[in-house]
Amino acid sequence: MIRLITARPCCIRASHLKIRTFPSTPSSRFSSTPTPIQEPVFSSSSGPAASSSSNSTSHSHQPKYYPRSPDKQHIVDEIIRVDHAGERGAQRIYDGQLFVLNFFGKPQTVNLIKEMRDQEIEHLTTLEKMIPERRARPTALLPLWDVAGFALGVGSALLGERAAMACTVAVEEVITEHYNDQLRTINEEGMESDTELRQMIRKHRDDEEHHRNIGIENDALLTPFYSTFTGLIKLGVHTAIAVAKKV
Repeated sequence: MIRLITARPCCIRASHLKIRTFPSTPSSRFSSTPTPIQEPVFSSSSGPAASSSSNSTSHSHQPKYYPRSPDKQHIVDEIIRVDHAGERGAQRIYDGQLFVLNFFGKPQTVNLIKEMRDQEIEHLTTLEKMIPERRARPTALLPLWDVAGFALGVGSALLGERAAMACTVAVEEVITEHYNDQLRTINEEGMESDTELRQMIRKHRDDEEHHRNIGIENDALLTPFYSTFTGLIKLGVHTAIAVAKKV
């Protein structure tokens, strides 16, 4: 017996159909001339153009000489932190000396110390301006430097004007050497293009060397036990520099 299989009619609902319409002019669809693509236009408040503008604005607020390399930034941070601490301590030393010598010191000596202190204040002002510009971190031991510097100034002045000048010679010899080491580091690390930092270090170094010469010209070398006295001060200054590099 042969069974006849017939195909069932297929019903297609209109809702299942997706009708795609074409342009009324077929030639426009199949034309060989490509349709130009219009680039998106962004407003001034959004899009790549605005992003570029905002980036340039944000960069304008970044520090002037912020190094790209973390190693370079570490060097700059250490230089400014140590120098700032040193200038703060030097100012406090002169404050302590003037606290004593204003009572019984010679006017000429007092005036010399005031002039040297004024230069240290100028150095300190420069470095305080550079700290935020260079994203540097000041030492956490500034209160200690204030007390220690003032105490050294008072103690040296109580020993006499020559001892006060010997203190200046000892401190400035170490600081001058320290500034020269920083200039060598800048050259070795390929940071010669940072003219502002180099000029600051050179100026401060020259001023500190001038202070040393003033001390020698005013009988610092005639201080009793000069070598022992200045040796102890130099040891303290070297220790302060090493601590300021880390803290």
